[in-house]
Amino acid sequence: MNARMTTLGLLTFALPSGTLAAQNPFALRTVPVAAPTTPATKSTTARAVTFTKDVAPILQQKCQSCHQPGSIAPMSLLTYEDAKKYSRRIRAKVSARLMPPWHIDRTIGVQQFKNDGGLSDAQLATIVDWVDTGTPMGDPKDMPPAITFPDPNRWQLAEQLGVQPDLVIRSKPYTLAPKTQDKWFRPVVETGLTEPRWVRAIEVKPVRANDRKIVHHVLAYLLQPEQGVTGLASSAHDHQMNAGLFMEWAVGKTGQIFPEDAGKLMLPGSQIRWEVHMHAIGEEIKDSQVEMAVYFYPKGFVPPHRTVLRMFDLSRDRDLDIPPNEKTVTQNFYVMPAPGRLENFQPHMHMRGKAMSLEAVFPDGRREVISAVNNFQWNWHINYVYATEAAPLLPKGTTLVFTAWHDNTAANENNPDPSQWVGWGDRTVDEMAHNWIDVTYLEQAEFDTLVAARKAKALKKPVP
Repeated sequence: MNARMTTLGLLTFALPSGTLAAQNPFALRTVPVAAPTTPATKSTTARAVTFTKDVAPILQQKCQSCHQPGSIAPMSLLTYEDAKKYSRRIRAKVSARLMPPWHIDRTIGVQQFKNDGGLSDAQLATIVDWVDTGTPMGDPKDMPPAITFPDPNRWQLAEQLGVQPDLVIRSKPYTLAPKTQDKWFRPVVETGLTEPRWVRAIEVKPVRANDRKIVHHVLAYLLQPEQGVTGLASSAHDHQMNAGLFMEWAVGKTGQIFPEDAGKLMLPGSQIRWEVHMHAIGEEIKDSQVEMAVYFYPKGFVPPHRTVLRMFDLSRDRDLDIPPNEKTVTQNFYVMPAPGRLENFQPHMHMRGKAMSLEAVFPDGRREVISAVNNFQWNWHINYVYATEAAPLLPKGTTLVFTAWHDNTAANENNPDPSQWVGWGDRTVDEMAHNWIDVTYLEQAEFDTLVAARKAKALKKPVP
């Protein structure tokens, strides 16, 4: 049974029984939309749903940026004929909440994000209604004007920021053979920076469409002669001994725009050490490269906080034990050494990964589920970026409880071989379990002020 409540404004939603629900993610995989029975899953209109008036606007808003020629999706959905041809597949994918790729559990935890790309219940029901009623086209006059999409390989954060990147850094080229085991390429390149600059956003992507086919993920480490961690809250200096990872990329993640009061620092003479994980696809890919766009704050601007990208490892130093034909649960715990704000939630697992949750146990004993992904898809590593007003504020001493579920049975359609024992490893057929989260540590006085402001705002909200 779900219950919604607001607690001190720290989290938008909390679920006293959420812990129990999160422990059984396999029961939450499919959204029942075949026969709408609740207002949340009914189409918003009483008239017949048509493609031109109802479905086309949804596809334009949520699907066509990928489902267009030359982009990453396997088929185009730009026209009525396209959508009708694939209508049964579309129905199956959206009903299972597999597409668009947004796999957060919508019944638990924070639900306000800066980059929510999923369908609302009403949009989902509209598409299902359209398919179930025979995919009617409707009046051509109702068809919205076609959207002219920009280059799908463009710098996407440039649109949100309104400026092009200040600095672009490319890895060295690497040629991948048609058939070979997974490869990890770790070149070091100069950034060319000649003065200290604070970073407001970072974006990473494969350079060409062919490069995108073979790159599984990218890690970018910033190497620079820095003593300590400049800009870190004083309360965290004894605990955070390095600046963390500069940026991580996988399919489903563009990069990150940091909050207006936070950023990362690059120093003169700095270097980027890339780690590019590639897998062969049966054809030689020559001179593959990845690249990073860096967007700076104006010269001389120093944000109040240094944000740190941390890997919260659930495997307890590579100790995963997933027997054949079994489902497993893995947990690990971290204590907040200082007051802080979590900026995002990004689970990382491989083909047996099915779900991951984060629960906060506060110093006074209260427990709240912050976020949970209950339908993890290994080929989509979505970064769920919290909205500014919803980013969790956690006091010093809060215990972060990370839980991951792996399914090594034949019921997992992504499982290549349920008869195999699986442990921790870099290869896609091995497993991992960690979560990438940007943490912004805060001074105690600022933390108290932010909590008080959220509490006051919550009290002003009208009771529905």
